[in-house]
Amino acid sequence: MKFTKMHGAGNDYVYVNCFQEQVADPPEVAIKVSNRNFGIGSDGLILIMPSDKADVRMRMFNSDGSESEMCGNGIRCVAKYAFDHGIVTKKEITAETGAGILTLQLFTGADNRVDRVRVNMGAPRLTRAEIPMLGEGGEQVVGQPLNILHTTFSITCASMGNPHCVIFVDDVEHFQVEKYGPLIENHEMFPRRTNVEFVQVLSRTEVRQRTWERGAGETLACGTGASAVCVAAFLNGLTERRILNHLSGGDLELEWSEAGPVFMTGPATEVFSGEIDLTHL
Repeated sequence: MKFTKMHGAGNDYVYVNCFQEQVADPPEVAIKVSNRNFGIGSDGLILIMPSDKADVRMRMFNSDGSESEMCGNGIRCVAKYAFDHGIVTKKEITAETGAGILTLQLFTGADNRVDRVRVNMGAPRLTRAEIPMLGEGGEQVVGQPLNILHTTFSITCASMGNPHCVIFVDDVEHFQVEKYGPLIENHEMFPRRTNVEFVQVLSRTEVRQRTWERGAGETLACGTGASAVCVAAFLNGLTERRILNHLSGGDLELEWSEAGPVFMTGPATEVFSGEIDLTHL
């Protein structure tokens, strides 16, 4: 199987060009290639596929083999790959995802290769039914209590095509993400599990985020999570609509427009390409 390793702000995936390759069992392949000791090493597997609805289609599998609806950092890399490798030739493209069709604006450097991508992430979905969460379907979850291990967290939840639970903390660098992340991810309140963002507000226009990603553990960045943080911070009166988010792997620019959609701008980087014999994993 031919592949390309790429990352968006450190959130790294193995990408396969399914215009040319076939992947018979994506969940199993995701588990094998993601292993950082015996595989290629990544947060998961992303397939770049033909679409009858958009310029390209993305399918994304976590390192545990589960499929997610969307990946904000992943979709930027899909756009970069599609342009740099000649699948598309225009600098505004559409991508089909499990969360719907997204529009992406591509920015190139002096070498005419994409280095940054702006994504219209769509409008956040804020009700329990849309996220999804248990409870009254039409209710929004903004600053509501959640008890975990005798600790009460104030949570704000949203879907950016996949579920997110945002928690604001005083000191995110020293917060026990690995302790509380999996407990919240798998809490019975979230029937499809959830991603969890732990966030420190630095100013009205700046935050620092760490992410416990559903099916992958702590990752260096999460684009849909950063988008959810932009929404949650504004809903709680902590920031403006436009923020700079410092993630462990790099920075993302977010804006929750008054018209509804969230726009995310950030880097996309190709690391290397190769070929792997999956029977040896």
